[in-house]
Amino acid sequence: MNTETIDNIKMIAETAREFAEKNIRPNIMEWDESQTFPKDLFHELGEMGFMGIVIPEQYGGSGLGYHEYVTILDEISQVDPSIGLSVAAHNSLCTNHIYEFGNEEQRNKWLPQLASGKVIGAWGLTEHNTGSDSGGMSTTAVKDGDEWIISGAKNFITHAISGDIAVVMTRTGEKGAKNNSTAFVLEKGMPGFSSGKKENKLGMRASETAELIFDNVRVPDSHRLGEVGEGFKQAMKILDGGRISIAALSLGTARGAYKAALKYAKERHQFGKSISEFQAINFMLADMATEIDASELLIQRAATLKNAKQKMTKEGAMAKLYASEACVRIANNAVQIFGGYGYTKDFPHRTKVLSAIFYLYKFLRCEDQDRFQKTKYDV
Repeated sequence: MNTETIDNIKMIAETAREFAEKNIRPNIMEWDESQTFPKDLFHELGEMGFMGIVIPEQYGGSGLGYHEYVTILDEISQVDPSIGLSVAAHNSLCTNHIYEFGNEEQRNKWLPQLASGKVIGAWGLTEHNTGSDSGGMSTTAVKDGDEWIISGAKNFITHAISGDIAVVMTRTGEKGAKNNSTAFVLEKGMPGFSSGKKENKLGMRASETAELIFDNVRVPDSHRLGEVGEGFKQAMKILDGGRISIAALSLGTARGAYKAALKYAKERHQFGKSISEFQAINFMLADMATEIDASELLIQRAATLKNAKQKMTKEGAMAKLYASEACVRIANNAVQIFGGYGYTKDFPHRTKVLSAIFYLYKFLRCEDQDRFQKTKYDV
């Protein structure tokens, strides 16, 4: 990166950090306890340019690259990974899918609303019985004149209740057939389109996760993204960028845990000195710092390839796999450094992220898929 880019990233990091400290940190305990999705906060994030980060300015976005995107997710997730997760899902899944595969009319219709944060985006692939196996999806779309009738349900969908627009993968062919998936944009308010059960999660509770339900929803053909049968290919390309998102989210969560643990280790005294001076704690902190740097380097490599529009499936999978596993190890070590206080929510409230991340990375890491992407390219 050149000097101008580095300076720009530093400025963006400072802006994101100040916003998170002022608008997120004072509320994280309340949002976590009540499982509140703070929708108004995302309108403010849109005003900051953080809801259409990589979307070109002509569509109302910020026109930034993936290095800046990673920086913003890192800073927000250091304070509250729940908010970082929602920013990531809105940007890299729903909004980016429309940008990458929508036509000009579709881009102009939906992207400015999404980039402004005035509407929240969701992305539906996972189902109750099939996970991410789109070839076996039960959600179907059947052509009826100039419309499609969509029936089925999706689960574990971020922003399923509060989202205004959803990109949904459907099955438009027989189960197991090749090229049998097609993507559509659905808008809340369409008859038959509703939300279902909200998950009572162990962590990431301020990031809303629930069902999407489609009861014979009639969708105009103009809401179809790309050609019929291309939905799975589109989803796989979107998930390449999504892996950078989760890696950056892992990086920020890990960095937040490390900073909290380091501060506490310097303040906590035993036997006449701070526990940071004990070799066991010192080595633990050194390992944490090393894994954070290693994660960041892998993420930045994937971001560089993504900016250059080069294939980065392997590199993205490696970054996400390593960063997410490192995050769990770092959070676990941070809990150990805090001792008994590491298992409480109210000392200090920022350390609540330490107990929350175990749910996130067990569920979202998709470890087998990431390892498959590595071995697929002879790593």
